[in-house]
This record gives sequence, structure tokens and C-alpha cells, in this order.
Amino acid sequence: LVLLQAEMLELKANPKRPAKGTVVESRLDKTKGPVATVLIKNGVLKKGDYFVCGEYYGRVRAMLDHQGKRMLSAGPSMPVEIYGISGVPSPGDDFIVVKSEKIAKEIVGHRQKEKVRVGIKKGAVSLEELYSKIKEGELKELNLIIKADVHGSLEALEKAILDESTKEVKISIIHSGIGAITESDVMLASASNAIIIGFNVRAIPRVVEIAEKENVDIRYYSVIYDVLDDLKKAMQGLLEPEYKEDVIGHAEVKQTFRIPKVGVVAGCQVSDGHIERNAKVRVLRDGVVIHDGKLASLKRFKEDVKEVSAGYECGIGIEDFNDIKPGDIFEVYRIEEVQPEI
Repeated sequence: LVLLQAEMLELKANPKRPAKGTVVESRLDKTKGPVATVLIKNGVLKKGDYFVCGEYYGRVRAMLDHQGKRMLSAGPSMPVEIYGISGVPSPGDDFIVVKSEKIAKEIVGHRQKEKVRVGIKKGAVSLEELYSKIKEGELKELNLIIKADVHGSLEALEKAILDESTKEVKISIIHSGIGAITESDVMLASASNAIIIGFNVRAIPRVVEIAEKENVDIRYYSVIYDVLDDLKKAMQGLLEPEYKEDVIGHAEVKQTFRIPKVGVVAGCQVSDGHIERNAKVRVLRDGVVIHDGKLASLKRFKEDVKEVSAGYECGIGIEDFNDIKPGDIFEVYRIEEVQPEI
């Protein structure tokens, strides 16, 4: 289809001009990271070129044609799959080659600041406070930022959420995208009084710290029904937190070992907090949750231990899960019961 569109447009290459194009498809590959299919409209794109793509930037690490063959350059008339982007752009985003990474970062930084600037700074809001703010007349519109792991989930979630608008409160999705929750998402939420919903994606510890500082509420989900249920309860004044999630530490996978009758054990370094045996754990790959389970084993050298602190190395096994790769992040957490206030 994209090839046919290119032929109908009679696109012709001008090798003397920087490449320009449009994103027609995008996705987050769990092993290769953000990927975009771009239709070049002018100029010639070469491997190694720096570029800006919507709200993201990058350098062309690899290019594939529509048959999956590697390319060193590409001009108009064929779609190219591009690797090396800092995030997942949206279909329709512009794609422009620039001279350097510095220029690319400056352009993206300006775009992100402009996005924050157009927001209106208000008091922070959380789902727990939503009902009282509605009754007090402080809130007529609920702003949401939604990040998901794939476009299909994102589109389904957006449609379902918008259908929940009521006469009292209009729900507005001011931004949505694919991939991990970023600092720019938090700053936009802060500026526009929005709640962030992460669907099968997470925020890294640095972004969580910024969210806490900016008093931005981030909610994590893996089932669309749970998102809608929480929104309904919040608007009806029924949302009462019964359990609290306490993230106690993160560890980065450095290497993996397959042990007979045991499975895969990950050699990790604890980056912050501490790791506890028998705690719950999420496996994050490029900010996307690929598994949520429980620690099966925790070792220092060959000894079983109850806890490993930040800065130390350890071996971690996860119950019934072996798809672990170097670079994965283990987010270890506990679920604590919170007594409702009367």
C-alpha cells in the first residue's frame, strides 16, 4: 500500500537535499527498541544520518526495505524501516534529517518545552481526590496522559476512556504514545494538571522521582477494565486505596546463565534500594513490562541470601520465567495493605 502511494505521488529524489519524510507506521520492538516505517518524500536518507522524528530524535542505526533487506541509503518511492530512534513516534509525524545530534536534541527540546508551555498550570489532582474536587466545583475536566506498549492497546484504551465522560466531568486525553513514561510526560502532566496512565509500561526511577517532586499521579495497569473501573469509582467517589505498592529496588541484568533443572538465572547489579527474596518483580525491557511475577531465588556468589543492597551484585531467578536478557531491568516491589480512613 505504501509503495502504491509513493508511485501515485510520483516522488523523486534530490540527493543534494537532506531527507524529509513522514512516519506511516511505528512500534516498540522488545528486542530492537523503537522502530518506525518512514516514507521519504524528498532527499536521500543514509545510514548514520541524524534526524528528528516528531517528538524524538536519533541516528539511523539500520535501514530495511519492505522485504527486510538491509540498505545503506534510501530515496523516495519506497518505505524504509528505521532503527535508532529515542522513542516511538506516531503515524503522521514528520521526519527530517539534520546536521548533528546537537541540533536534533535542540529541536526536540524546543518542541517538548512548547508542549508544556501551552498547558495551564493548576493544582495537582489524583484519582483519590477526584470526587471531592468535582463536588467542590474545582474540576470540570479530567486531563489524562496515556502511554502503552503497543498501538492496538493504546487505541482501544483511548476509545474506552473517552466513552466514560459524564455531564459533570469531561475526560480529555491531552497526550498519548507508545513506550516508557518519560520526563517530558511528567512535565506535561504537571503543567496541565493531568494524571498519567501507564498500560504495560513503566517509568524509570529518575522519572518517578520527578513525578513525586511535581506531585504528578502515575497509575499502572495491565487490564483495560481495571482502568475504566478506577475512573468510574473515582468519579462516583468510591475509590478507596486498599493496597499500596512499594517499589523497594531495581537491578540491571548484566548476564544470564542457564542452570539445568533450575532455568535461567540473571547476574545482576542492584542500582538502587535493595532486593528482597520472595518479593514481587517486574521485568522491564526498554520501559515495557514483559513479565510480572515473583522472585524464586536470590544469591550472593553461591550463597542464598535474604537481601542485597544497592551497589552489590547478585544472582536472581524468577518463578516460571526464563526470557531474560542483558539490559533488562528488574523492578522489585511489595504490596502493602492500607487500612481505609473512617
